[in-house]
Amino acid sequence: MTPSLTGPEREFLTLVSRAAYSNPFSAERAALDAQIARTPGDEPDQLDRLLARLRGRLAAIDDRVGGARLSTADQALLAHGTFFDAFHRASDAFDGLITEQLAAGPRRVAVPFASAILTPLVARGLSPARAERVLGFFWQMRRAFYFIQSGLVGRSPAMGALREALWSSVFTHDVARYERYLWDRLEDFSTLILGETGTGKGAAAAAIGRSGYIAYEPSRGAFAASFTDTFVPVNLAEYSEALIESALFGHSKGAFTGAIDDHDGVLARCRKHGAILLDEIGEVSEPVQVKLLQVLQTRQFTPVGGRSPGRFAGRIIAATHRDVDALRAEGRLRDDFYYRLCADVIRVPTLRDRLAEAPEELAALVDTLTTRIVGAPSPELAAEVTARIDADLGPHHPWPGNVRELEQTIRRVLLTGRCAPRAAPSPASVSQAQPFGGGALTAREVLDRYCAQLYAQHGTYEQVARITGLDRRTVKKHVLQGQPAD
Repeated sequence: MTPSLTGPEREFLTLVSRAAYSNPFSAERAALDAQIARTPGDEPDQLDRLLARLRGRLAAIDDRVGGARLSTADQALLAHGTFFDAFHRASDAFDGLITEQLAAGPRRVAVPFASAILTPLVARGLSPARAERVLGFFWQMRRAFYFIQSGLVGRSPAMGALREALWSSVFTHDVARYERYLWDRLEDFSTLILGETGTGKGAAAAAIGRSGYIAYEPSRGAFAASFTDTFVPVNLAEYSEALIESALFGHSKGAFTGAIDDHDGVLARCRKHGAILLDEIGEVSEPVQVKLLQVLQTRQFTPVGGRSPGRFAGRIIAATHRDVDALRAEGRLRDDFYYRLCADVIRVPTLRDRLAEAPEELAALVDTLTTRIVGAPSPELAAEVTARIDADLGPHHPWPGNVRELEQTIRRVLLTGRCAPRAAPSPASVSQAQPFGGGALTAREVLDRYCAQLYAQHGTYEQVARITGLDRRTVKKHVLQGQPAD
C-alpha cells in the first residue's frame, strides 16, 4: 500500500505551500505566517517558530514513510515544504553573497554553500537539473526581497503597497505560475514607474532590474552573471537630442563627426534576463519613441549609421515624473508607445502622502539616510537631525522634493546645524538691486536670471523644472546663461 500524508499533515503543508508562493510583502503572507507559526501577529520570533514547526513535521513524515514514494500531490506538498525550509536555511548565506557581489561588481563570486542546498533537494527526489533551477529561483527571490526591503524604507501603507507591487512586477501575482511558465519570459513585460521627482523611482527600478533570474552553473560553482551587470540605468534627460540615439542604440564608426569607433548603446549592453531603466521617458522626442516602439515590438534595433540589426535581450523599465495623461493629450507621448510600456504601472508615493499616513515614518527615514550618509548607525545624530527638522520645518512641511529633499536637508543639518539654507535676499533688497536690469532685459534674459535665482535657492535643476514647468534640459540651459560671469 502506497503511504500518504495524513489529513493534518496535508493541511499543514498546504498552508506552507501557499506561504512559499505568496508575496512576502502582502497581507495574505502575513496571515499565513501567523497561522503556521501559531502566533497572534508579527511577533519577533514568528519565523523561528514557523520553521521549527515545519522542520518537526518534515522529520515526522520522513520517519513514518521511510523514504517511500508518495502520491504526486503529496510529493509536491512535501517538496514545497522542503523548498521553504531550504530557502530560509540559506537566507543569511544569500544575503552575504549579495553583499560580496555588490563589492565585486561584474566579477562573479563563488557560491560555497550551493551543495548544502542542492544535496537535500536531490535527496528529496529532484533531478540535479531541477535542483539547480530551484537554486537559481531561490537566488532570485532572495535578491528581490533584499533590494525591495532595504532600498525602500518605510512602514506606511503606501510603502507597503509599493513593495508588494514591485514583488509582483518581478514574479507576477502568482509566483507558482511564474516559476512554471514565465521565469524566462518577463522580458516581454515592460514596467512604467510614475512619481514625483525625488520619490525613489530609481530605487524602485533597481529593485526590479537587479532581481531577474540568473542560472546556476555547477561547472563554475557560481551563478551565470553578476546581478550588478544585469541592470543598466540611463537618464534620458542628460542627453542632447543629437546624442540620445547613440546612447540607446549605439553607433558605427564614422556615423557622425566624432564617431571614431563602434560604440555599443545600452540596449546592446543589457544581458538576458536583465533590464534597462529609461529614466525621464517623457523627455524623448517622437522619432526616438518610434524607434523604441520598434524595439519593444520586434526586440531588434539598428545602431546609428549601421546596417546589421542587433537583438535586445532584456526588459524595459521606464520612469517619469511627468503626468503621462497630459503628455499624451499634448501629443508628446505617443499612444502606441505608451501602450507598449504600460503592462505594469507602478506609482511611487510622495513623502507628504507617506507622512500623512504614518508620521513616524520621518524618524525611520532620517535614521536610515543618516546611517547611509555617515557610513554607520548613529541614533544620536539621527535624533539630533529629527529634532532640528521638527523645530525648523514643523510637522506640516510639504516636502516638495520628497526623499531627495529630505536627504539634502539631513546633510545641511550635519553641516550647518539648521534646516534652511542661508537666507535669500528679501523682496525689497532684490527690487533695489534691480536683478532684471530695470526693464532693459529681453524676455529670454529675464527667464535666464529667474531660473538662475531659483537654482541658487533650491540647488537642483529638477526642483527648478518643477516650479517653472520647463523640462530639465531647458532649465539647465537657462541657469547656465543666467549665472553671473566670473
